[in-house]
Amino acid sequence: MITGSTDGKIMVRRCLVTFKPFRIFVVGIGFFSLCFLMTSLGGQFSAKRLGDSPFTIRTEVLGGVESRGVLRKISDMLEVILKRMDSLSKLDNTSTTDGGSLIFVIQPAGLVERIQAIAQNVSNMAIRVEQILQNSMVQGRGTCEVPRDPRFPECPGKVDWMRARWTSDPCYAFYGVDGSDCSFLIYLSEVEWFCPPLSWRNHSSPPTQHAAFRTDLTVLLDQVGTGKESLSFMKRRIRRLAQQWATAANRLDAKLEQRWRDQKKILVHVGFLTEESGDVFSPKVLKGGPLGEMVQWADILTALHVLGHNLKISMSVKELQGFLGVPPGRGSCPLTGPLPFDLIYTDYHGLQQMKQHMGLSLKKHKCHIRVIDTFGTEPAYNHEEYATLHGYRTNWGYWNLNARQYMTMFPHTPDNSFMGFVSEELNETEKRSIQQNKVNNMAVVYGKEASMWKVQGKEGFLQILHRYMEVHGTVYYETQRPPEVPAFVKNHGLLPQHELQQLLRKAKLFIGFGFPYEGPAPLEAIANGCIFLQPKFNPPHSSLNHEFFRGKPTSREVSSQHPYAEQYIGRPHVMTVDYNNSLEFDSAIREIMRTKVEPYLPYEYTCEGMLERVHSYIQHQVRSMWRRILTEPNLSRQGSAGGSRVAGPLFVSLRLLVSQEGQSCVEACQSAGFICEPAHFRFINNKEALHGLEVQCEVVDSEINHILPAFSVVRRECGLQREPLLFSCAGHSPKYRRLCPCRDFRRGQVALCKDCLQ
Repeated sequence: MITGSTDGKIMVRRCLVTFKPFRIFVVGIGFFSLCFLMTSLGGQFSAKRLGDSPFTIRTEVLGGVESRGVLRKISDMLEVILKRMDSLSKLDNTSTTDGGSLIFVIQPAGLVERIQAIAQNVSNMAIRVEQILQNSMVQGRGTCEVPRDPRFPECPGKVDWMRARWTSDPCYAFYGVDGSDCSFLIYLSEVEWFCPPLSWRNHSSPPTQHAAFRTDLTVLLDQVGTGKESLSFMKRRIRRLAQQWATAANRLDAKLEQRWRDQKKILVHVGFLTEESGDVFSPKVLKGGPLGEMVQWADILTALHVLGHNLKISMSVKELQGFLGVPPGRGSCPLTGPLPFDLIYTDYHGLQQMKQHMGLSLKKHKCHIRVIDTFGTEPAYNHEEYATLHGYRTNWGYWNLNARQYMTMFPHTPDNSFMGFVSEELNETEKRSIQQNKVNNMAVVYGKEASMWKVQGKEGFLQILHRYMEVHGTVYYETQRPPEVPAFVKNHGLLPQHELQQLLRKAKLFIGFGFPYEGPAPLEAIANGCIFLQPKFNPPHSSLNHEFFRGKPTSREVSSQHPYAEQYIGRPHVMTVDYNNSLEFDSAIREIMRTKVEPYLPYEYTCEGMLERVHSYIQHQVRSMWRRILTEPNLSRQGSAGGSRVAGPLFVSLRLLVSQEGQSCVEACQSAGFICEPAHFRFINNKEALHGLEVQCEVVDSEINHILPAFSVVRRECGLQREPLLFSCAGHSPKYRRLCPCRDFRRGQVALCKDCLQ
């Protein structure tokens, strides 16, 4: 029972310590220390049954500093007792007197467990005391004064609403609302954010932990769970690459010189595998269905675990609710703040599920979310109001995130962040073996589903291929050979990953039919020493002319089946030709048979490359993706064609380029050997940048448009961007030339600038 006291001291009204016949020993700190411990607890120590608590607390407490002080002393003393007992456990059962100190040495069976139980009770007491003190502080203030703070103009109105409606949903009581103004203000400042923080509340943050690299994946495999073939596939992949992840972790740890890395609390919610989203992928795992998403998710989970972060994995809405601490009731209350996670990785399905269950909290915590988005989301589709007004609204997108929060499988546009995945990396012995055992006239077709072979005109180019090479397929079937597969193709059926690897290590050519777009298989084939042959698309495929891209939140035009392989790898490993031109196709096959290549894997798709990239995102992306931050732009004319260099005390080089009419900043920067950097638009979105480029502007307007900043040469009109969420590398217009911020990049790691690894 808690009673009042004017001096706020700890008052012990009753203290009874009963020692039962079990034998106690105390060394050094002795009998008096244990008595002080028990007196401080004001408890009753008994051992009637094994299931009983070692002591019963009978203490009447008031006073914050004293309460915490006593509990701290008790905790320290328990630690000393346990250390002494550990030393004694090595001694024989004896009794002696040494220098006037009485020493009892008795077999300590069960006593350690009892003192550990006492320690647990002390911990529970500390929590309860803190609750008592907080409640007493609230009660001591009676009715709290509602603040009139111009920074929180909605606070008084929200308090009035709470006074009238706080019983309308049980979630308010869940957060401690009891009808008093103090409880309203606590709720409105700590759970929601309509009132200023109360000065007499404790707002301290827990200390940051160090993220140490992990090489043991056992805990991760347990976390992934069981019960679905999709999860079994992901676990098989994690196990198969375990040694490569361990080696990569050791390399990156040495490269970072073991510097401090903040350990983040991370939730991974794989929305597309939940039953609530339909989980259409799991039943197709063993039937040739798409595995690219599961490959990427398995690698993301492994990277986060290996980097040493505190990871929680959710595969259902129920798990999501539990991890987020969703309150009971009808959803009127948001989650309690702060969010229990520093980062949340999910997909579009998961984002929709979070919206349904987080309510108001989603808006507050949006900056913590990272959306794994295979094909990307451009800023024009991401900004809800702009997308709706200008015809960019689709079934996806429109979440008003920072476009860098969307994380893609390949570096489609630098508006988004490139997450990627990994391919198996071969050692030198394996590479030599592959080169010695390559079958020069063996081709494997990219396509596990029979529908992928329904390509108009395929008979023509397949006949040419068959003239030179033995053609193999890996098309899934249950009882009979798929009729779409020509008779001369040797079909192996759907192969397990290790058998597919062996097939690719023998083959000289891996050939694509044009679909699926941008999957992981071509990179795996190239890594196993194959040349990848793919069709050129003329005109390029996009949402305007191809059903697959219709409804996706991107205007990207795809010039081939795998643009990354075409642009970032290229010849001799990748050849892109017009399949409708039989002479060009025939010539390509003969060139492939003459060409010798070594297995090749871009660094950014190795385990080390992905760890390096994800590490940089986690440690720096919230503050700034890039180390070189410009605070006060200083534009200096460089004198080269259409370009200026932005220089500053912390900024080595931001190249400012001007696009051609109809050209995006992605293309403008790439043509000069750079990467468009959307984070730097804010440094060039001003009149000084236009003046530095000697652009003639009769009018300079500030508008909301995804192609700005830009200017029209003909009309001498210049426009600056008014909405930061619409800064876009991807936007283009036939009427305007765009101002483009470009940066350098690390060879083999396009996501990072040359000096960005920290």
